[in-house]
Amino acid sequence: MLALAALAVLVACSADDDTSSTSPPEAASTATVAGTVPTTDAPADTTPPTKVPVVNAAFERVVPGGDCQCSDGSEFSFWVREADPARVLLYFQGGGACFSAETCAPGGPYKAQTLGDDPNGLATGIWDQDEADNPFAGWSVVFVPYCTGDVHLGTATTDYGDGVTIHHKGFLNSSAALTELVARFPAAQEVFVTGESAGGIPSPLFAGLAADALPDARITALADSSGAYPDVAPLNAGIGALWGTEGAIPDWPETDGITVEQWSIPGLFSYAGRHDPEITMARFDFDADLVQAQFTGLVGLDASDLRALIDQNETRIESTGVDVAGWLASGPDHTILSGPAVYTLEIAGQRLIDWIAALVAGEAVADVRCETCG
Repeated sequence: MLALAALAVLVACSADDDTSSTSPPEAASTATVAGTVPTTDAPADTTPPTKVPVVNAAFERVVPGGDCQCSDGSEFSFWVREADPARVLLYFQGGGACFSAETCAPGGPYKAQTLGDDPNGLATGIWDQDEADNPFAGWSVVFVPYCTGDVHLGTATTDYGDGVTIHHKGFLNSSAALTELVARFPAAQEVFVTGESAGGIPSPLFAGLAADALPDARITALADSSGAYPDVAPLNAGIGALWGTEGAIPDWPETDGITVEQWSIPGLFSYAGRHDPEITMARFDFDADLVQAQFTGLVGLDASDLRALIDQNETRIESTGVDVAGWLASGPDHTILSGPAVYTLEIAGQRLIDWIAALVAGEAVADVRCETCG
């Protein structure tokens, strides 16, 4: 198991010194380097940070090298935009997931290989830096692409047969990105950890790891459109063994002795939230999300009442003593953060973007549910 000590993340790949977005892939180091997420010993600064007005900085490409790689064994890279050093957004890209020769087959509909997406081209939703209501305008960003089919939690290489071998190294890749975040922004006062679809799943876990590495920062986690996947021990163990999710279990008192059967998607909120109760936890979902229904059904579970699954998961998390703020909208859509609807969606006169802004500001928010709207 890959051990992650409190206040340090042990990773099997490290960032290159050359972070230029124009650096050719062959410039990346291929050596395996073990490193730790550095911590800061600076005393807490209670002075509210001054908002940095420059909001249009470009993303730079970072090639970690080492054991970091995409599902087909190709080079992995992530992106960093330096703006306000006190406020940092850690974003996990979404996509599919795979766990068989059929679902992992090259070119299939389930495994997202989206590494080629350059976030410099993103300009809607939370990426619209000219939108007055964007609570992340002017923030520094670490953007973690998704190319491993393992919801950013894998540490294994798996031979599925039929010539299909997948490098599920999502956790190693994402840990390298967190290491870079801490190295570049050691005095960050606010870190907002989020992601959409498959990228929403690891958000609470990496919020806990970020809290270890940056103990003076206020940490918030918001998972967008991943709330329906339940805690089912055989499923946790079966897919977990294929992906190597045991290697993503942190060395926390709260996870001491747990097995891969207990390492579930909703459990990430419970373990991270109990590990650091100061983390603000939140989720957004559509109650008839067609993508979540598809993947829930794909693993053999009943997806006919997605709202019930989402509610059961929230109840299960909160029964462990971890509060999760939830926004549940009606409809079949999937994800909200990267599209213009994040500014227009409202329930009973409350706008979603104002709810997110309150989370960003560290304010307490109530659950918001659409009960009767279609």
